[in-house]
Amino acid sequence: MKITTTGSLGNVAKPLVKKLIAAGHKVTVITTKSERREEIEALGATAAVGSISDTAFLTRAFKNADAVYTMMPPSMGATNLIQNIANAGQAYAQAIKNAGVRRVVMLSSVGADAPKGTGPVQGVHQVEQILRQLDGVNVTIVRSGFFYVNFLRDIPSIKSRGIFGNNYSGDYRLALTHPGDLSSAIAEELQAQGNGFEVKYIVSDVSTGNEIAALFGEAISKPELAWTNIPDEQLKQGMLSAGLPPELVGLIVEMGQGVRAGIITEDFFKKGAKVTGKTKLEEFAKEFQIAYSS
Repeated sequence: MKITTTGSLGNVAKPLVKKLIAAGHKVTVITTKSERREEIEALGATAAVGSISDTAFLTRAFKNADAVYTMMPPSMGATNLIQNIANAGQAYAQAIKNAGVRRVVMLSSVGADAPKGTGPVQGVHQVEQILRQLDGVNVTIVRSGFFYVNFLRDIPSIKSRGIFGNNYSGDYRLALTHPGDLSSAIAEELQAQGNGFEVKYIVSDVSTGNEIAALFGEAISKPELAWTNIPDEQLKQGMLSAGLPPELVGLIVEMGQGVRAGIITEDFFKKGAKVTGKTKLEEFAKEFQIAYSS
């Protein structure tokens, strides 16, 4: 098969590309960075350098592809983030039509069923709705839980201030996903025919913040580590001080509020909270310990 992937060589995309090449497929990897070309080609793939908001570029990259993997970067610019994501979704859809692609797999997120109250995820919600309108295309939406690897961002705060948490209490049950489980599921879907428009959750584990803190604390020999419920304003000021764009900061704070309101995980739990990923949080705790010690 000829398969085109987006996401450059990120946490999900790189292992995905490796799996597809190992299975004998011809893979084209879309990246915005020309300096990634050499690394992409070293894997045995073809690099296509351009923007996912550029319909003409995407059409060329999708031409003759038997299947396409799409994803949205966590941030697209400093302002108008949700609209920028939706615009990229429109570019994807038009390029899929132009190139005659019949199989699409999109990486989405828990909470993407909701139109608002989910921070940056509401942009992905819009893209899901755009792809839903494609005629004659088998589209599988793969909704991920919160990435395990995002917890690695908390290491500096743990080391400097002993703080680990977010703007919601440690009692909320969170859907969590390891990127390796995502790449395996997406690779499987890309090689399958699909069946119209489908939504599938890929979640590796379900845990509360309190349980995560206890597990990580044991792994890094800090048994006193506890989940901190950070007030919205404190979280906001901390991110602004770190240089994050104000609009993105507001959306991240809203996402935590969405957890508190039950919006983010409502559909996942309503559908049975099925855990299909193989990598459990206990295994990731070893990765966390290695990163913490390095």
